[in-house]
Amino acid sequence: MFGPIDYIVKKIEGDYATLENTADGEELFIAMALLPEGIDIGTKLHYEMLEYTVIE
Repeated sequence: MFGPIDYIVKKIEGDYATLENTADGEELFIAMALLPEGIDIGTKLHYEMLEYTVIE
């Protein structure tokens, strides 16, 4: 699925993060290297066209 999808960072464990889809609650386990720098638990992300961006 290529989006658009909004997520919130629920957990960070080493080099991986757990994201929760804000629309349906589905969780995604993803490498931190694929996410924008500086994210933390609670950061809101927008995914579209294979790219994650931080939602202010």
